[in-house]
Amino acid sequence: MNDVAVVTGGSGGIGLAIMAALGEAGATVISLDLAPPSSGLWLECDVRDDASVAGAVANVVSMHGRIDVAAHAAGIARDAVVWKLAAGDWDLVHEVNLRGAFFLLRHVIPVMRSGGSGRVILIGSINGSRGKFGASAYAASKAGLIGLAKSVSRETGRFGIRVNVVEPGWVRTPMTEALPGELRQRALDETLLGELVEPEDIAAAVTYLAGPGGRRITGQILRVDAGQYV
Repeated sequence: MNDVAVVTGGSGGIGLAIMAALGEAGATVISLDLAPPSSGLWLECDVRDDASVAGAVANVVSMHGRIDVAAHAAGIARDAVVWKLAAGDWDLVHEVNLRGAFFLLRHVIPVMRSGGSGRVILIGSINGSRGKFGASAYAASKAGLIGLAKSVSRETGRFGIRVNVVEPGWVRTPMTEALPGELRQRALDETLLGELVEPEDIAAAVTYLAGPGGRRITGQILRVDAGQYV
C-alpha cells in the first residue's frame, strides 16, 4: 500500500490503532483531530466544523498531493434514556459522529474523484443496527452512518470510490475499560466467541477494506464484534 490516508479521531483508541495498521501496510497516515495522537502525523481539525475539515483536507493535499483512504473514527457518546437526554447532548453526539462524517466525505470525495479512486471507511457500531438501551443519540448517529455510506456509495461508485461501514461491538479501549464492570461482562456474555474486540481488530478490518481485498466491496457493513450482534 502506497497510499495517503486521513483518519479522524486519530488520538482515540480505535483511531490510533487504525493509523498504526495503515502505516504498517505502507500508507502515509495523518490524524485529523483536536488533539495529537501519541505517535504519527497530525493536523488540528474539528470535525464538527465544515471550514476546519475543509482546511485540513486542503493541507493534506498540499503536502502529499492526494488522499486515497479516509477513515472516520471520531466518535463520542452521551448516554441517557430519551426522556432524560439533554438536547445539547443529542446535538453534540450527532455533530461529531454523523455531521463529522458528512464533512469528511464532502471534502475528500472531490479529491478522490480527481485521483480516479478512493476508499472511505466509516466506523459505526452494532448499536446503530440493533439499538441499545440508554444510547438513543449514539445509536441514531451510528445508524445514520449506514444510510450515509449506502447513499454515497451509489453516488461515487462510478468514480472508483468505495464507501463502507465497519461496525464494532464492545471494543476494549481506555474509555470502555473505565465503565462499570457489569456492563463489560454483559457485552462479553453476548458474544459468541467469549472474548471482546480489541482496537487492532477494527484496524485490521479497515486495512482490509482499504487494501486489495476491498476492491470489489462498497456500500457494505462489516461487523467486527465477536458475534455480539447475533
